[in-house]
Amino acid sequence: MTRTAPAARTVPTGRDLTLDLARVFCVVLVVFVHILFTGVGRAADGSLLIEKTVEFQSWFNAATWIANIMPLFFVVGGYAARAGWRSAVRKGITADEFVRVRVARLARMLGIDPELVDAIAIGVGSPLWFLAAYMIAQACAPLMMRWHEKYGWRILVVLFVAAVAIDAIRFLVIGGVFGIEPLPVTGYGVGQELFGIPNVVFVWLFAQQVGFFLYDGWFTRRRWWQLVLLIAGGYAAQWALVSLGGYSWSMLANQWPPTATMAIFAVVQASALTLLHAPLTALMRTKPAQAIVFVLGSRLMTIYLWHLPMIMVLIGIQLALPFPLPAPGSPTWWWTRVPFLLVVLGAVWVLSLWLVRFEKVPPFGTLRFPAVSATAFAVIMFVAPILGITTYGLDFPLAAIALAGTAIALWLTGSVITRRRTPSASQL
Repeated sequence: MTRTAPAARTVPTGRDLTLDLARVFCVVLVVFVHILFTGVGRAADGSLLIEKTVEFQSWFNAATWIANIMPLFFVVGGYAARAGWRSAVRKGITADEFVRVRVARLARMLGIDPELVDAIAIGVGSPLWFLAAYMIAQACAPLMMRWHEKYGWRILVVLFVAAVAIDAIRFLVIGGVFGIEPLPVTGYGVGQELFGIPNVVFVWLFAQQVGFFLYDGWFTRRRWWQLVLLIAGGYAAQWALVSLGGYSWSMLANQWPPTATMAIFAVVQASALTLLHAPLTALMRTKPAQAIVFVLGSRLMTIYLWHLPMIMVLIGIQLALPFPLPAPGSPTWWWTRVPFLLVVLGAVWVLSLWLVRFEKVPPFGTLRFPAVSATAFAVIMFVAPILGITTYGLDFPLAAIALAGTAIALWLTGSVITRRRTPSASQL
């Protein structure tokens, strides 16, 4: 008797709201984790307490194996990029125009008054790595999609092997794991972390590539038990990697510079998202869920970039007012974290009413340089200073360089041959 093949769960032809939900969930979870990290309060004697409360919890490392969802953001970004690219091709938009819109939109998010840099330096510096990594992934998307269509899963293998190779150099040779004498390369701003920077490309391109497979329906054609096996196998592979040495048991520490563990999580989280697609679709049919996703989703990048400064501002207001603050880690402190999350989101949303202008891509002008060269240079000018800030911390010189690089990137991307063909962000 011939066994009937399982029916493929087809990719929705319209907008898949579960992907919007996943994006919103990822960013809100990042905000909540940062709130848990900012343990500011008063002790019983009234003295000020400042600590990273959540890191002191015995369950912290284990929680990061579930709560680190940044790979999923890149997977969903890959899905959206593939959908956007197919739409762009139908409209006659070139790969260069496709990338320029993304550079312009992300670069304008850093169109900040330089006078504010000193006030928000600590808060803004932390999440900027994502902008650089996401810009690299989006800039490479047209090329990676062509390779995806030509070579398929082979690209995933190459990217994963490259990521493991970078980890091996960083941990085994530079870090001196397994008794190997570390190379004398530290000092002068060069350390072990710097050798992991190439994985910003290999790891996050891998996650984006997984998003291409998600869009193509590869995951939806798997049976539920196959998805469960992918998840279980992924966690087993993670356990094997961190047991070797070098890798941290905290998946948050493995996020910057990214290690091969983040690539494995991309497959795990894509499988989990597919497994949960039916209940999430049912949830997104409800009006309250759609309203929340629409309200937060329309300001998502603003929330991501500005939530840390807003957390610090709100904590400063609490310290200035004559109100008691719960000691970090106390039961009262834990119970107030969710209400504080809602206050932060509400405050950032109000702030976004002004900041939203930076998310809009203005009409492009005419380039004075070859389009492809200008776009490539714009990506470099935008990304390089941000990687420097993430690696060495945000100070005034790096902030000034980043603002100058952003201005140059915007100037270089002010660019379509005719106004008629100017693609808007919504079109792409």
